[in-house]
Amino acid sequence: MKRRLFSTLMTLAFVLTALIVFTGCSKSNKKQLYLFNWTYYTPDDVIKQFEKEFDVEVHIDNFASNEEMFAKLKAGASGYDIVFPSQDYASIMISEGMLKELDHSKIPNLKYITPLTLKNATYDPEMKYAVPYYMGIAGIAVNKTKVTEYGKSWNIFGRKDLKNRMCMMDDIREVIGDALAYLGYSVNTTNDAELEAAKNLVINEWKPNLAGFDAEAFGKAFANGDFWVVQGYEEVVFSEIPKDKWDMVDFFIPDEGGPMYLDSMCVLKDSKNYETALEFINFIHKPEIYAQFLDCFNFPNSVNSEATKYMTEKPAYEASDMERGELKYDLGEDLAKYNAIWQDIRFLVD
Repeated sequence: MKRRLFSTLMTLAFVLTALIVFTGCSKSNKKQLYLFNWTYYTPDDVIKQFEKEFDVEVHIDNFASNEEMFAKLKAGASGYDIVFPSQDYASIMISEGMLKELDHSKIPNLKYITPLTLKNATYDPEMKYAVPYYMGIAGIAVNKTKVTEYGKSWNIFGRKDLKNRMCMMDDIREVIGDALAYLGYSVNTTNDAELEAAKNLVINEWKPNLAGFDAEAFGKAFANGDFWVVQGYEEVVFSEIPKDKWDMVDFFIPDEGGPMYLDSMCVLKDSKNYETALEFINFIHKPEIYAQFLDCFNFPNSVNSEATKYMTEKPAYEASDMERGELKYDLGEDLAKYNAIWQDIRFLVD
């Protein structure tokens, strides 16, 4: 009896051990994908659909600026598969050999990328290393319940009556680019006199009225009423505000235009999940999936030729508004001029 009981217990133990091992193996064998993306830029529902359809675990880390992303990668951060740089940094990363060439046969949905987008992607128009994710433009969000009269201009930041109720991004190219655009100059200028004029405008006319410069938390501060006017990306603003309160926000592109961005999906050279990364890039550009991405952040459609028919939300601004904008490009050694100006803007004490 004891022998039979012992035999039964041993059999159960073996089965239990086998189940544990099998479960552990099945979990470890699940495909993995590591994304390094901007904050407020990865729709949860889209990620869940991808994970379910392809039996993948997706891991996401975020950054708030291209400079932060690039510095982390150059410092030796490894393990990421896909990164989402803007056009100027995509250009830098291509030239420095940081990206893996893409197998287009595994990304058939590239056919939906609009010709206008590729025309602007001068750094990689054949999508050899970079597939456009979104082309947009930063603008201004105004809380209409607090500010009722205003012009649609970057010079709203010159209003002394809104002092300490406004915020601009902690972003070199965006803030300096806004000032350049307001003054009628190119956001890519390297002319010293034009850059000096932009610096003086920000320091003397805009900065005294700002609560500060912030690249990420301004969305929360705007949503809770601390800020009434913010410069930034619409996804940061609308991600923090319930949809039933979106009508309290006027998000607009100033009449002067401003710096545009074209963010791309790029596979890093040392990616350990290359095939899964290609599946993700292709999945994002399924028109019905891309429409979900646009709706989640109140974006207009500027990249995917077929997604508009699947959209259910009215975007915060029209894609045609970007005609007033200008893409930021890699300035090479002249970026040092912008860095020096930014140090004065951020840290010069009156």
